Amino acid sequence: MDYMGHVYQNKNKMADTYEDEEERKHSQRIVSAFKYYKPHSLQRLKKTESYLLTLPSHHLKLLKKYRQHLQNIRLCIENNDAIIKLIIKDVSHIFENVNPACSNNDSTLSPRPVLADQEKVQATIKQLVRDWSIEGAAERQTCYQPIIDEIIEQFSPDSCDSSDVQILVPGAGLGRLAYEIAKRGYTCQGNEFSLFMLFASHFVLNKCRGINTYQVHPWVHQYMNNLLAVHQTQAVYFPDVNPSDLPEDAQFSMTAGDFLEVYTSNNCWDCVATCFFIDCANNVVQFIETIYNILKPGGIWINLGPLLYHFSDMPTEDSIEPSYEVIREVIQGFGFKIEKEETRVQTRYAQNVNSMLQCEYNSVYFVCRKLNQELINEHRHGNENNNGTKERDNN
Repeated sequence: MDYMGHVYQNKNKMADTYEDEEERKHSQRIVSAFKYYKPHSLQRLKKTESYLLTLPSHHLKLLKKYRQHLQNIRLCIENNDAIIKLIIKDVSHIFENVNPACSNNDSTLSPRPVLADQEKVQATIKQLVRDWSIEGAAERQTCYQPIIDEIIEQFSPDSCDSSDVQILVPGAGLGRLAYEIAKRGYTCQGNEFSLFMLFASHFVLNKCRGINTYQVHPWVHQYMNNLLAVHQTQAVYFPDVNPSDLPEDAQFSMTAGDFLEVYTSNNCWDCVATCFFIDCANNVVQFIETIYNILKPGGIWINLGPLLYHFSDMPTEDSIEPSYEVIREVIQGFGFKIEKEETRVQTRYAQNVNSMLQCEYNSVYFVCRKLNQELINEHRHGNENNNGTKERDNN
């Protein structure tokens, strides 16, 4: 269950040296962001406390409970920081193919991280809820369960040896979907690019033992839209299952690195399962092409998620943002046959259910099969005659 660190494919000694140094700097930056969580969070809290002291005394008297609430927030931040310290402890030893001696173990802080990195630290804490808590069960039921059910339907244990079925989960996050697939006997590999997610998932999968042994306060940074004060300071326990409770013969691994760089071998996977993933690309067409290439002929791609397009409107990033209508044409253009399709699938992502503000996606769910060349020609001819597969809308 330990990680395999296939981050870059180095081509020569000079490239190795350069890429090792770049990777070290990047890792230091992420560790620094985690270390700055507490001072950054307390700075926000102190700003509120300072302003509070400037209010008239009769206002302060009326806000007695609120002032106590701010003290509770401080305790929650400190508790989160204790979990963060566990997450980043010994992170230099995560990857099997990285020499720990090359890692920088300096405990001093690097230059102050940017705000975006602090937001990612907070998002990682929320991801612990989504993937590894009882409170996240409803989201997992709507987002992960349809994918798991489809895998079982496509590769029934009654008709094949599950361990022979190779399943890849790109954008694995904290690893729960990949874990659940491996738990059912399939050979499953998760892939994740974000070191924020990789550090946290390594902690859960390889360090956590027992059930609900740790707690975090995921909504402590949500100062707005709280119906009750306790909704902001709510404690959530994790993990809701013991991550070590996999069958002894379970085939489960995680790889670190850019999906497009790590997976370059064609015709390797029986199934690729993506959940809230394809819109993480600068060029979504390249993701689709790679998924098509790495699947074996007859292999299936299962996808569920919206089209948020993470790089859209970022000044320093290039991005294309085609509609699902166009995405659908691209999928078929590469030689996939769409076998199942639903739109307006109501899904949430790390949502605080107690908040007065709710966010929900009308996601798309589809199952595609990679055809061999003869079937591709036949399928394309059929599309010319009947304009392709008719979309199903479950509304």
